[in-house]
Amino acid sequence: MNTLLTDIAGIRVGSAQDPSLASGVSVVVFDQPATASIAILGGAPGTRDTALLEPEMTVEHIDAIVLSGGSAFGLDAAGGVMAGLAAMGRGFPVRDVRVPIVPQAIVFDLLNGGDKSPLKDPEARPYHRLGLQALKSADRPFKLGSHGAGYGATLPDLKGGLGSASTRFQDGTGIAALVVVNAVGQVTIGEGPHFWAAPYEQGQEFGGLGFPHPMPQDALMPRFKGATGENTTIAVIATDAPLTKAQCKRLALAAHDGLARAIRPVHTPMDGDIVFAASTAAKTKAPVSPEVLARLCHAASDVLARAVARGVYEAEALPFQGALPAYQTRFPRVKP
Repeated sequence: MNTLLTDIAGIRVGSAQDPSLASGVSVVVFDQPATASIAILGGAPGTRDTALLEPEMTVEHIDAIVLSGGSAFGLDAAGGVMAGLAAMGRGFPVRDVRVPIVPQAIVFDLLNGGDKSPLKDPEARPYHRLGLQALKSADRPFKLGSHGAGYGATLPDLKGGLGSASTRFQDGTGIAALVVVNAVGQVTIGEGPHFWAAPYEQGQEFGGLGFPHPMPQDALMPRFKGATGENTTIAVIATDAPLTKAQCKRLALAAHDGLARAIRPVHTPMDGDIVFAASTAAKTKAPVSPEVLARLCHAASDVLARAVARGVYEAEALPFQGALPAYQTRFPRVKP
């Protein structure tokens, strides 16, 4: 296992970024249509085609999920992904027409120092282009940190980024997370290098430091980034367990606990925090039992907490004056 979302069979991830724009797009592509749902707990979400993911809606399967920078401008990325999938013959069949089903969520990265002038040009459509590029680059291995939708992501005190993690049960069932960390809150404790997600770390995937001893007196003091609407953390949880749409909904809700374990504060009125959950076992008829689903929900929150920390740990600073530091630049000699 590579501790990536693509450890789940039937999934590829592609990313594309524009260094001048200081933003990017990441696409989760399912080799076969996947069952999926969504849970939105942040107060300022930005989405496209997510209402169809509710369990009572008709469409059962999706072709891809798009995570993008650009705030509402970034919602154009799904159009590029849809065009690419349509060219492949993918999509929901309506007689002789196929419509690719591509839900999307966005993060706000419009104040990170990049040149946003192309967003004012109706002919430029940078996110449509980036979405198609990300789809074409989709593969099993992929890079973390300042790549794709994580390229322009920031935190109150550090560069944010694209993170991923996975785990597998003894029976072979896998569950994994992909996340764009662009949070209003901190992922580290106080002014130090320790991650809130430390108890869930596997090996030294984000430094192996554990919790500080003793805990700083101001550790619980909230530190916020920016103003209303400048933040969001968006994620995808995927499993090869056979889940219904309703079970995917429960998985997405439970996975939000992982954000709460890794980011402080989270789920505020200033966030658009969203978790998608998907099952690649689309052709399996027998859904899992409530007991198995409970174990999956617990594991989902753990892998998402790990993915958050990995995204920040692997990030690189943007090349602009006054840009926030990368974690490994700010804490270059920290040893466990």
